[in-house]
Amino acid sequence: MSLAAIARFGAREAPRVAVARPRLPPAERLMPYLSQIDEARWYSNFGPLLTCFEARLADRFAPGTQVITAVNATQALTLTLQAMDLPRGGLCALPAWTFVATAHAVAAAGLTPWFVDVDLDTWMLSPATVEAALARAPGPVVAALPVSAFGALPDLAGWSAFRARTGVPVLVDAAAAFDTIHSADLPVVVSLHATKVLGIGEGGFLATTDAALAERVRQFTTYGFHGSREAHFPATNAKLSEYAAAVGLAALDGWDADRLLFALAGQRLRVGFALMPEIVFQPGWALDWVTSVCAVRAPEGAAQMIEEALASAGVDTRRWWGEGCHRAPAFQTCPRTELPNTDRLAASTVGLPFSIDLTAEEVDRTAAAVLEALSARRWEPAP
Repeated sequence: MSLAAIARFGAREAPRVAVARPRLPPAERLMPYLSQIDEARWYSNFGPLLTCFEARLADRFAPGTQVITAVNATQALTLTLQAMDLPRGGLCALPAWTFVATAHAVAAAGLTPWFVDVDLDTWMLSPATVEAALARAPGPVVAALPVSAFGALPDLAGWSAFRARTGVPVLVDAAAAFDTIHSADLPVVVSLHATKVLGIGEGGFLATTDAALAERVRQFTTYGFHGSREAHFPATNAKLSEYAAAVGLAALDGWDADRLLFALAGQRLRVGFALMPEIVFQPGWALDWVTSVCAVRAPEGAAQMIEEALASAGVDTRRWWGEGCHRAPAFQTCPRTELPNTDRLAASTVGLPFSIDLTAEEVDRTAAAVLEALSARRWEPAP
């Protein structure tokens, strides 16, 4: 029986393999914190649980780092860009290879997304590439917004040097980089969405060593208040509740054990693909760092064929970043550089099933279907 037949037989006998299966802290880990909320009768507006949660997040960074939480990372990006007081309408350099939330945040902050191509090896924006492109930008570039690719650490030192040389402010979209990001000399925003490696349902935070920026972002999350109930400028309400903080504290309590489980699941997947050198994992993924998704690079042009093979085997996949953010209807008219690397990644990147409790059987089904697809070699190389 061929591997494809085995995969199809397994698909009839077993439920589909989900591409993602988030897991938040169980009820028993939440109960002590929920009891504290009941006792204090303090439900929102920077209660003791949120204060503790922010302090514990800040402890993951160097001394002097402040953490400001928000209802989600998109809002945290938007409000931080607003707090940076950038000229409205100016260009913000960001990678075309990113999730649309990055560009939505830029637009919501009153800036114009300017899509720049990424490095083919790191999948991330290079400070050297952006610096070289500044002279050809179709307008004043008022900010740069590099993005962590699925949890990989950006070149923070390089971006700090870029900021010093060019004077262009830098904000890092580290949405998926909870495990890797520990420096906030550049302001960084991390997501706490349920799909992330440490999730609370919905949420995000800014980490920064710039006390003035932290204070201003805090005002933006709470009606422009500062020490009183008087609004000092137009703002919004983007606070986290005590209930969200309870989930966050419980998640932090279990983080060390959960991190190990993510690493073990990732290594199980790596072993399943050990005899397929055509499938390339991100450097260090599940070895040096963990994240909640598995995005791999296949031969150029093979992504769709692999997805179809997996679908027929009952295995779900996801193009996490689609064809590139610049191709979304909302952003098709935004200025951009040439994007050959983004196009190549879009045609070769596949999101494989991954979760904290990924089973050996799920790995086997996934690997068998991919191996059968690669053996057929029926794909067109990307131009």
